[in-house]
Amino acid sequence: MERVRTHLSRRRVLQGTALAAVPYVLLPQQRAGAHVPGPDQPSAEWRPAGRACYSEPRAGTVRTIDRVVIHMTQTMYRKTLFLFEAGRKKVSAHYVVRSADGHTSQCVRESDIAWHAGNWEYNERSIGIEHEGWVDEPSYFTDVMYESSARLTAAICARHGIPADRTHIIGHHEVPGSDHTDPGPHWDWARYIRLVRAA
Repeated sequence: MERVRTHLSRRRVLQGTALAAVPYVLLPQQRAGAHVPGPDQPSAEWRPAGRACYSEPRAGTVRTIDRVVIHMTQTMYRKTLFLFEAGRKKVSAHYVVRSADGHTSQCVRESDIAWHAGNWEYNERSIGIEHEGWVDEPSYFTDVMYESSARLTAAICARHGIPADRTHIIGHHEVPGSDHTDPGPHWDWARYIRLVRAA
């Protein structure tokens, strides 16, 4: 019996040694200061955007974030994630919120610059949140989506010291130079700001 334990123990040691060596052989080296994968928002699923559709701040700089920009995807949740991951359209947002259940994915770290606002200055200073749905289809504006998004926005505001008001939580259509209409006329701003403040 003791011999079996010793044999298994040696086997486990050898397996552990082999596994410990695998990352150094197979995985690319992470450069100093690189982000550790994972969401800033603990309740979000990490679904990283393709490297070709967001920017990192210049070395040695820290982003000053003073806005949250609210978007509508104008397509389905899964397609939005696919578009961000594939990177061919060169667009992204920090977060995407699903209509049916409020499930949230984070695609770009808050410390990085998502390409969502269509205005570089606003990209640099804001966090973008996409919501599944179309501006002219109010059935996508579900209670659970509002509530989930409001909790997310409240957490972003707390992390970055952003006032929870309509000056600092804006629609994509309010970004200077934007030709977009989202989140559109069916988005209930009074309700949303009330939910953000109550979160």
